[in-house]
Parts: sequence; C-alpha cells; structure tokens
Amino acid sequence: MRILVIGSGGREHALAWRLARAGHQLLAAPGNPGIEAVAECAAIGVAEHARLVELAVGRKVDLVVVGPEAPLVAGLADELRAAGVMTFGPGALGARLEGSKVFSKQFFARHRIPTAPFTVAATVAEADAAVERISALGASGVVVKADGLAAGKGVVVAHDAGEARAAARAMLEARRFGDAGATVVIEQRIAGREVSVLALTDGTRLEVLPAVEDHKTIFDADRGPNTGGMGTVSPAWITDAIQSRIRSEILEPTLRGLRAEAIEYRGVLYAGVMVEPSGTPYLLEYNCRFGDPETQPIMARMRGDLGAVLLGAARGEMPVGALAWDARVAVCVVVAAAGYPDAVRTGDPIGGLAGIDGEVTVFHAGTARRADGQLVSAGGRVLGVTALGLAVDQARAKAYAAVDRIELAGKQVRRDIGARPMIP
Repeated sequence: MRILVIGSGGREHALAWRLARAGHQLLAAPGNPGIEAVAECAAIGVAEHARLVELAVGRKVDLVVVGPEAPLVAGLADELRAAGVMTFGPGALGARLEGSKVFSKQFFARHRIPTAPFTVAATVAEADAAVERISALGASGVVVKADGLAAGKGVVVAHDAGEARAAARAMLEARRFGDAGATVVIEQRIAGREVSVLALTDGTRLEVLPAVEDHKTIFDADRGPNTGGMGTVSPAWITDAIQSRIRSEILEPTLRGLRAEAIEYRGVLYAGVMVEPSGTPYLLEYNCRFGDPETQPIMARMRGDLGAVLLGAARGEMPVGALAWDARVAVCVVVAAAGYPDAVRTGDPIGGLAGIDGEVTVFHAGTARRADGQLVSAGGRVLGVTALGLAVDQARAKAYAAVDRIELAGKQVRRDIGARPMIP
C-alpha cells in the first residue's frame, strides 16, 4: 500500500519504521530526519489540513495514519474521509475523549466506567470549593487537570490542598496552558501504579496491544514536573487478570458508550489506567492516538502487517489477531533537550548516532537537519533510544549504553527507566 503518516515525532518515526518493514510505500508530512530514511517527506505541517487532503488525494494514498492529537481534535480525519480517503484516526467528535477532560470525565460517568470522583471548575472560587470537597473524600490527594490539550503537561498531582488550589489558579487566572486551562477538572488522586493500555478499534472490534509503563516526570524517582514521557517499558508489569479487567470494565464499555452516542470511532483508544494495590483499575484519561513514547517499544516488539490492520480498522472491518509479539522486553529511553519541559533549547548539534549497536533503534522525535547536513535538536524530546532484551535489565543496559554514546550538549536523561519492579 501507499500510506501517508502525518506527524513529525518519535511516535510517527516508530510507526513509519514498522510499516516500512512490512513493505509498504510511505509518505510522511512533515516527517523528520529519521523518518526520511524510510519515507518520502513532504514539508506540510499537521495544521495545514487542506494541503494534507490535497496530498493524500493527489498521491492516491490507500491509507492515512494521523499521528498527533491536535489535528484529530481539529477534525482532520473528518476532512480526509469526506474527500474519500481511508483514514485511521477518530473524527472530531471521538477525539473529544482527549481534547476535553470535561467531556471525557462526564462520558465516563454516563457510561459507568470506573474513574476518580471529580468536579469541573471554571473560576477560582469554584476550584477552591472543589479542592475542599475532593480533599474531604480521603487522604489520597487531589489532581488538577487542564480541560484542553496541553502536550501531556496539563496535569498536576498535588501533595496537599494548598498546592492544588495554586495549580488551579495558575491554570484559570494565569492561563499557564492558555485556553486549555480556561476550565479545569479537579479529581481525587487514586493511589496505585499507572499503566498505559492501547487498543486499535474499528468502532466495534478491539485489538488490545501489550501494556506499557511510562515514566512521566523529568527526573529520576518520579520527581519534578510532568513531561510528555521520558521513557517506557513493554510489556508492563500488569497480570493477565488485570489486563482482562481493563478490557471488560474500561475499553468495552467505552465502545458501547461511543456507539450509544452515535460517535463513529476508528482509531486508537489509549487508556491511562491507575491500578490500585487490590488490582482494581480506574481510568484516568483517554488519548485518541498512539502514545509517545509508548509507541516505540510497541513497534519494536510487533510482528505482522500493521498496515493491513489499520486499513481494516479504517474500513470498519478490522482483522483481530493478525498481530504477533516478540517475547523479548523493550525499553525506550528518551533523550531530552536542555531546559525541557520548560524553556527548551534547540539547535544543538547531535552526534554519536553512527556508532550505536544495530540491536538498538533510535527514533527521532525532535530533530532537524541544517543546510550543511548537521543533525540538530529541534524540540524538547529529541530521541527515543529503544532496545530489546531477554529481560528488562538486558534491554535497559543496551538502551543506556547507546544513550551514553549520543552527543548532545545539555541532554537530559532519566536513569531509572525500567528500574521499577516488574512484579505487582
């Protein structure tokens, strides 16, 4: 097939890499220097919907795979389908599951999907009252979330009520996340261990992918501010029983709810789930696309023709069970730029990639190439160094050996990716 992958990050590089290995002909828009090795790249931004539709129609692509959340929330998949292009990715109505925390939490409540108690607030006074009410529910704490898209950074897990009130004020008054924080969700913190479970769907069928564990904060031991993700491990620590409960109590009711509300959903349902020590799963949030950096270890372990599965989902007739999985563990370590996740420094030369072991795959996330050919940093998360191993220790040793070869001034790397116990 001729497949167009939309996006320019590590997720899109991993998708393009996997699709190319199945023999598909790839286009990418806009792509990045890593994607250029497996795809023809067109310099069209993800917000340029008309040009993207024109590219897909003009090049007679068989399938478009939309990577980032912003164009999905803005309705790109709807525009592509209206032009007769098979597209993997939900329309704007379905993408509200990620685009609006208020919509998603209310959707969970309507369809009895287990989630934390919450309140919606649009003013500081409402937020203060909500913090007081949620705090009274128990000692687990309070979480403050910006309603709209905030690049994975719009969540504050507060240590006390004062911090929660300050976080809500920063979003509502100081507009820390712009319009995304004009309304906030304030919810009870669920104590437990988080896991990411991604499923492909055609709106009726589910293909649940191996679970992934993300490491969200910038510093080791889960310290510092949230990021888009500093590293991942797959398969994650959850048992088959917990995975089954996530499917039956979260994913399947979500599909039933979408159908009940006449929302056609053909894409990824990416569930961020908190599992209590008892094994009870609670849905924290949904993303409406492949995760980043969750996609990197999933693609590293995947066997089978992903393109055929995604095309089937786009048509509403997804084949189930067509994918297989390498038995090894995959670890992805993110190399981030100086200043990330706040004032990111870009334009620093990147070196050392040529000497990395062939068993390690380096996915480009925030890179660019200067006119003189020099590879430079061009974003907060620069590279996703991904390795396979017979056990997690072997995989992380390979990944960190490669990370240490990479030359990037001021690079930031968490040193504890995959160090958490793999037994719940």
